[in-house]
Amino acid sequence: MKNYLRLTAIFTNEARITGEHGHYYPAALKVINQALKKIDNDDNRFVALTMKTGVLLSQHEFQKALDLGKTALKLNRYNAHIYGALVDAYVELGDYDNAVLMADQMVHIRPDLRSYARISYLREIHGDVKGAKKAMQLAVDAGVPTLEQTAWTRLNLGKLYQNYGDLQKAENEYNKILAFREDYPFAIAALAGIEMEKENFKNAEALLHQATAIIPEVSFYEQLAVLYQKTNREKDFNKIIPTIFEMLKDDELHGHNVDLQYASIYFNLLKNYDKALESCQKEYAKRPQNIDVNRMLAQIYFAKSDYQKAAQHAKVAARTGSVHPELIDVKALLAER
Repeated sequence: MKNYLRLTAIFTNEARITGEHGHYYPAALKVINQALKKIDNDDNRFVALTMKTGVLLSQHEFQKALDLGKTALKLNRYNAHIYGALVDAYVELGDYDNAVLMADQMVHIRPDLRSYARISYLREIHGDVKGAKKAMQLAVDAGVPTLEQTAWTRLNLGKLYQNYGDLQKAENEYNKILAFREDYPFAIAALAGIEMEKENFKNAEALLHQATAIIPEVSFYEQLAVLYQKTNREKDFNKIIPTIFEMLKDDELHGHNVDLQYASIYFNLLKNYDKALESCQKEYAKRPQNIDVNRMLAQIYFAKSDYQKAAQHAKVAARTGSVHPELIDVKALLAER
């Protein structure tokens, strides 16, 4: 039984490291489902259910993850990992009150990198950006600098600085990651984002090609598409868009829900607001209370000049006190109408 669980953990970790989600997550699910058929005690069943919950979250199957996580919780109410999975599921489904309750339980049981990071996410959701940065710094400090999970956490600290206007501190965090993991592709791509904001497009492109040579992560290709747009390279832009769609289609065929990513591409890159709305409405049907989904819908409806619906979704997106820059922008545009 331990071999099944160990193999599932290996596949899940490989998906994160290599970016080959379409291969490793289905493989992890196959192994863990086999394990669940053979398990004959609650301790192993709890571990297997918790692992499967994590894979479902990675595939953006949030309701399934929540249902399975609740089943696992009945077997063990004193494990921080399952509370973390439930935090993630509740956040993605827009049930932020229950997410806070689960996070409180998690940090009480085990105040570590994972629990501090989730506290940070929740603080940002509720508009406490300063507190979010402080909690994410605690998460970074609780980690081992050379480990991937610490690099990922520091990446999110950098994104907090970047998203709220402090490019220098963001750049510093990304460079700290590379001091310990010189080929960490997400930090390399994040530095490319900084260079793009500075309009250093040549440097940005070199960094993005460096990142894509390490792993085939679709978001890196999306960044390249943005760069090609900004530099009026229509031929390169038209060439990379089919590649992005092929990558998303592959993820979709292997059980990964990518409707919100489709919506973002149609909205931000292709300016096809009808297709953006179609994709985003699919996501909205699954999680109508999620503030990110509602923020995207507000932006799409505003672009389509449907200001009433834009305002409705902006109101839902703002209900937690979020001060996300995109939400602030769309609210300002609506106020001018």
